[in-house]
Amino acid sequence: MKKISLLLVEDNEGDIVLITEVLEDRNYFDEINIVRDGEEALEFLKNSILMDNLLNIVILDINLPKVNGHEVLKFIKSREELKHIPVVIHTTSSSPSDINSGYRNYANAYVTKRVDVEEFFDTIQQIEDFWIKTCKLSSV
Repeated sequence: MKKISLLLVEDNEGDIVLITEVLEDRNYFDEINIVRDGEEALEFLKNSILMDNLLNIVILDINLPKVNGHEVLKFIKSREELKHIPVVIHTTSSSPSDINSGYRNYANAYVTKRVDVEEFFDTIQQIEDFWIKTCKLSSV
């Protein structure tokens, strides 16, 4: 069975801790890669193409330093080698312009971060359940 690999693009250390806690506890992913800004995300994605080590899913924040999440999403969805990868935007922004931009650039889902810790955990579990248990991910 092919390993399941996730890229988490998140700059908030508290959110990284909470998200990885849920993901590691449930043990669906063989590999969880974490990058903390958009520039690092682009570099990671370019290297994954070169190494032919593609991801199965990306959880992407929009408000990132250096290069914002919208630009990272555009990069993913513009590359033939990457565009099949589901991208879930997970961000504090509930701005209609951010939501519309996300979907215009082919985000697979747009989820607003919850402030309450239990709701935050539930949201991550729901994302994970949907994309791992319910959907069939590409094995490309």
